[in-house]
Amino acid sequence: MSLQSLALIANWPVPTAAAAVVRADGTVVGTQGPGQHRFAIASVTKPLAAYAALVAYEEGAIELDEPAGPPGSTVRHLLAHTSGLAFDEHRVTSAPGERRLYSNAGFEVLGDHIAKAAEMPFAEYLRQAVLEPLGMTATTLDGSPAKDGVSTVEDLVRFAAELQAPRLLDPRTVAEAMTVQYPGTKGVLPGYGHRSPNDWGLGFEIRDSKSPHWTGSSSSPRTFGHFGQSGTFLWVDPVAGAACVALTDRAFGPWAIEAWTPFTDAVLAELGA
Repeated sequence: MSLQSLALIANWPVPTAAAAVVRADGTVVGTQGPGQHRFAIASVTKPLAAYAALVAYEEGAIELDEPAGPPGSTVRHLLAHTSGLAFDEHRVTSAPGERRLYSNAGFEVLGDHIAKAAEMPFAEYLRQAVLEPLGMTATTLDGSPAKDGVSTVEDLVRFAAELQAPRLLDPRTVAEAMTVQYPGTKGVLPGYGHRSPNDWGLGFEIRDSKSPHWTGSSSSPRTFGHFGQSGTFLWVDPVAGAACVALTDRAFGPWAIEAWTPFTDAVLAELGA
């Protein structure tokens, strides 16, 4: 089965685009574009970093509720964007757990915390804990664990399959990561404005009833994932039983807001979701 809906990316106003859809059993049901092309994935780096953090938790290197970041903050706060750290600055703007302040700085603090606990650079820990076991040989982290990943559709499809049927983690840990942390927390969803609530799991945004949203209008409330400012996204819809990765080399903007939702709706319709 090859999804015709993926061909819609050919109409996107971007120099290069690639996309794929994968089922929970790892079956790739459709691809479009250069699957081995390496793209800067921007904030789609965060789910990879979060998964490495969860491996560190299961290995006993860290605890989710141990102190990390500003006073009163924990690893859980950092993963859920509720540490109080500003967006791109290492300064505190609110008390932990008070607001959903989407924070690159928070993920950088998280990376440093794990690096210290694991006694190796975070990029190396990510490689050993997540990338290598999943065969993601084209994926690298060259800088911030918040936004400096480089990957391919073929690699991220492997990760998307892992999210649906975990092999590296206990499924209960993954279920916790996809569960709303600090329910009712308000905040800004980058590119889409203030949301109340602005639901987030452990490193993964949870769609719930947000509208408009970067996923589809027909995406289930249980859909989770992340998008990046480099024009990239990865979503998993447990109700549809599938995940989708789309990577481009044009910065997120009005073009993406206009293109992504009908694209996802077309994919879900073709999947019969």
